[in-house]
Amino acid sequence: MSLSEDRILLGGDHLGPFPWRAEASDSALDKVCELTRACVLSGYRKIHLDASMACADDAKVLPEQVVASRAAVLCQAAEEAAKSLTEVPAPGGESARGEPPAVTTVESLHQTLQIFQQAFEAKRLSAAWGRVVGVVVQPGVEFGDEVVFEYDRAKARSLAAALPCSPSLVYEAHSTDYQSPNALAQMVEDHFAILKVGPWLTFAFREAVFALSAIERELLGGEKSRTLSQVREALGAMLREPAYWRSYYSGDESQLRISQAYSYSDRCRYYWHESSVQAEITRLIESLTAQSPPLTLISQYLPLEYKEISAGEISDQPGAIIRGC
Repeated sequence: MSLSEDRILLGGDHLGPFPWRAEASDSALDKVCELTRACVLSGYRKIHLDASMACADDAKVLPEQVVASRAAVLCQAAEEAAKSLTEVPAPGGESARGEPPAVTTVESLHQTLQIFQQAFEAKRLSAAWGRVVGVVVQPGVEFGDEVVFEYDRAKARSLAAALPCSPSLVYEAHSTDYQSPNALAQMVEDHFAILKVGPWLTFAFREAVFALSAIERELLGGEKSRTLSQVREALGAMLREPAYWRSYYSGDESQLRISQAYSYSDRCRYYWHESSVQAEITRLIESLTAQSPPLTLISQYLPLEYKEISAGEISDQPGAIIRGC
């Protein structure tokens, strides 16, 4: 489906001290201010400020007043950058097995709005506060390595009805990956108008690439002169550079191997840009472009895409199949 460019906004997500959390708060805040300015100057129009992460010299849990004050500092950096042009919850996918996360209480929502408004006004950012369009809340949805907690409308009923009488303010819900179409529709109806999806997209990309790799081996593996792609082997970069997944996965060697490839958290998404991995994906696409697999093979490994190809909705080219996933 095509989408006109005027309906697409670039956004900065979780702009805060998280990448520099091992440093002192002053140093981390200076760096994230520079990052925030850079995002605005680069044309990012939807800015998500998240100063909730503790730094090296902070207590483990930050008081909300501190979070709000730091967010105001970041907002000030964004406002200054914008003038020079022409005039939150933790990152998703960290839930463990067990119970779904608690829904944000109405009392907590009102307290957060009051504290942040005061912090913005203290920095003379009342005009910027008027442009705030979303407040991040927890509607009770989350996902972990092997589990997805789906939206429970009954549990979120009080929160859904608690927004201030402001048509410009909506809820922003994180970790809405892997929710059913019905759950997503209900969330939008209940004022969760900004739904965050990330790993779900790259999870689907990974599924498509792995399935095409299996098709390639079935189709071309018997040709001794043929060099097959080695996408899975190239993802060994995850073992050489474990920083992007080590703190997210746990278990023995077997469990880690499964998580690295198949977890809902999809931490392997941070390795697709590696040149060695990109080279193998290119080889895979070129091989299956030069010799299209029979529909029977596509049916075996990509049954949903097989139906779309058979109906003439997508082509049998590997690029189209990946996009179709």
